[in-house]
Amino acid sequence: MNHAALYARPAAEAPVIREPLHTPVAHLVRGGVIEGIHYGSVVVLGADGTVQLHLGDIEAAFYPRSALKPVQAVAMVRAGLPLDGELLSLAAASHSGEERHLAGTRRILELAGLTEDDLGNVPDLPYDPAVRDAWVREGRTPSRLAQNCSGKHAAMLYTCRLNGWPVEGYLDPEHPLQQAVAQSVEDLTGQAVARVTVDGCGAPLFAVSLHGLARAAARIATASADTPEGRVADAMRQHPEMASGTGRDVAALMRAVPGLLAKDGFEGVQVAALPDGRAVAVKIADGANRARIPVAAAALARAGADPEVLAGFAGEPLLGGGLPVGSVRPVRALDPLTPDARV
Repeated sequence: MNHAALYARPAAEAPVIREPLHTPVAHLVRGGVIEGIHYGSVVVLGADGTVQLHLGDIEAAFYPRSALKPVQAVAMVRAGLPLDGELLSLAAASHSGEERHLAGTRRILELAGLTEDDLGNVPDLPYDPAVRDAWVREGRTPSRLAQNCSGKHAAMLYTCRLNGWPVEGYLDPEHPLQQAVAQSVEDLTGQAVARVTVDGCGAPLFAVSLHGLARAAARIATASADTPEGRVADAMRQHPEMASGTGRDVAALMRAVPGLLAKDGFEGVQVAALPDGRAVAVKIADGANRARIPVAAAALARAGADPEVLAGFAGEPLLGGGLPVGSVRPVRALDPLTPDARV
């Protein structure tokens, strides 16, 4: 079956490749003085898909990095991947390298009749600092299994086996698997891919717009449970630690906000969508992780999520002499609920 053709729909033009017109989205405030500024772009979509708020440049082409993994997982399910629950969440994961992540990846490989040696991702140490330190103390070396994208790669190999596609070269953009992924990216974002490069793990990475990424998340989050999109959304919602890890902020955010689908990505990317289609997408220009969740939480509050629930995602305090003296604060345009607290 030509799965790509089955889900194909006309896509709008590709976003323009240009220097993004980012704007301040967060202030680093120490002792009442702005010590630094994080630039970036933010989009908030309403339940009807209209843009309710935007800052910066939401239409320029950019790389979503791992925030695109739910879309890649949808493409694999569309192509017949039969995983559900924890293993499907792992297929969309940037995991921490905990033992459950390694065991789940091994299980997917077993289902495909393959081994760790067939993985095409780069060898690495576990992503979580504590897990990584324990790994090193035990004398273990970097491995493809421990690398945070191994669940996705195992699922890609399994998808190839199920379709009779060659396992060799599965990361080539011209491979049938990656063509199917590209089709789903264009379908769910509603726009043509602007450029294809290579992600950190070795998989093809597709340039879309921040607006397109938010649209894709909304499509997945609102889908019926019996669709590929709905299966991926439910798996990630029910098993957020499998898609990330113990103690990870994105898992905590999904646990805190009912029905939320959320995925982070390197270089300061965050996308999140509620079951009714309200969605946000964030890109921090300098890639700073410390601004990603505070800005995303403020955007979710602007989208209508409960601000009291989101108060716990304001970011870590800045310390002076071991005491809190400041914080990373979203700009007023994002967080108007307590304007007197904003510099």
